[in-house]
Amino acid sequence: MEYGIISIAIPLLTIFLAIITKDVIVSLLGGIYAGLLVTNGYDPLAAFTALFDGIITLLAEGWIAKTLLFALMIGAIIKLLTVSGAVNRFVSYLSTKAQKIDSPKGAMLLAYVIGVVIFIESSITSLVAGTVAKPLCDKNGVSREKLAYICDSTSAPICSLIPLNAWGALLLGLIVTAIDSNVIKGDGVSLLIASIPYNFYSLFTLAIVLAVIFLNINIGPMKDAIPHSYHADHIKHEGHATPFPMLLPIVVMVISVPAGLYLTGKGDIFKGSGSTSVYYAVIVTLLFMYAYYVSTNMLSHKKYFKAVYEGLGEMIPIVLILLFAIFIGKVIGDLGTAQYLAHLLSGNISPVLMPLLIFIVASITAFSTGTSWGTFSIMMPIGLALGASMGLDIPLVIAAVISGGIFGDHASPISDTTIISSMAAGCDHVEHVRTQLPYALIGGALASVAFLVSGWVTA
Repeated sequence: MEYGIISIAIPLLTIFLAIITKDVIVSLLGGIYAGLLVTNGYDPLAAFTALFDGIITLLAEGWIAKTLLFALMIGAIIKLLTVSGAVNRFVSYLSTKAQKIDSPKGAMLLAYVIGVVIFIESSITSLVAGTVAKPLCDKNGVSREKLAYICDSTSAPICSLIPLNAWGALLLGLIVTAIDSNVIKGDGVSLLIASIPYNFYSLFTLAIVLAVIFLNINIGPMKDAIPHSYHADHIKHEGHATPFPMLLPIVVMVISVPAGLYLTGKGDIFKGSGSTSVYYAVIVTLLFMYAYYVSTNMLSHKKYFKAVYEGLGEMIPIVLILLFAIFIGKVIGDLGTAQYLAHLLSGNISPVLMPLLIFIVASITAFSTGTSWGTFSIMMPIGLALGASMGLDIPLVIAAVISGGIFGDHASPISDTTIISSMAAGCDHVEHVRTQLPYALIGGALASVAFLVSGWVTA
């Protein structure tokens, strides 16, 4: 059955709800229910039961259950790193070594390197980078606005480029949903990896930050940012300041993923199961953390499991976003949104322009809602189906959605990562938004050109 213009109205309603409510879960639920209302003959009761029966159906699928559990257990790992003191020991260790890079460039480079190394979660990245580098930046006359910019511009981009985290779980889930719905063909992990070189905004942003650090580039309001007065604070160091409790679990997880892909692919890493590999990778990491932390008395058996339960609980909102994102992808597929859009656009808009247009729409959505994750959830199903209908390069489409989500999120004053970065650096939130915006716009402009060129090359 063809739903025509209504198939476009449902995702637009979801975006509108996200802008109005600033609540991704409510927006996704609203969009899902509206879509089910249409596909169930406008019967409110049938749509209601289809909503909750549909959730059970999704949970019955193995890859979805594994992906959701992976996201939950990532929360447990993050909580363990915090409760065990591993993050504090890492901060203390870097603080003791910071004297060796006691210069403006060294202080900024320290924040950058931390942002790149800690790719497990964007909030932790910003918080650790800001905490460690702030005293050194103050001492060397680096404004906190610039520190906030460095923290913000390394956290989300690196998490999207090295998706061994909850970001990867969401993106992989959205891609596999499209594959299972026969919207696109291929392997979820392979497509996500293939999209990384096309993730232009993230790549340009990381390069721009390096240029800002080494060339001392100050543009727009950043020229007027005043360095914070330095006070020789006595940093509290843990008894055994060391990076290993923080880094070793990350190393174990990073190694476990390709090992899982190799085993599930029976010797071919590109044919392995992504959902199974990341699922077992976090299990292995949690077992390693138990053996390491309990044996070294960093945590007792009881405190370990208490932290695990708390970490699982804190990830429930994210898991719900992931679940509903997968659900709305299926609903949009049933409505035939992309096919209808492709029919409307065929002959009117060249396929060469589509990667750029997807990037722009994703950017506007993320800027309006302040969430890259919500943008991925809404735009990825549409972008993938539209890309398949118009014969676009699928990894390029995936990257356009990711880049647009991160760009809009960076420029948005209501973004949680923007707020956390300003808090971590100890600068005024509004000033952080003002000073970061010109750099974000440069990255967005470069990404726009790159998507236009890539659309032409891959057409």
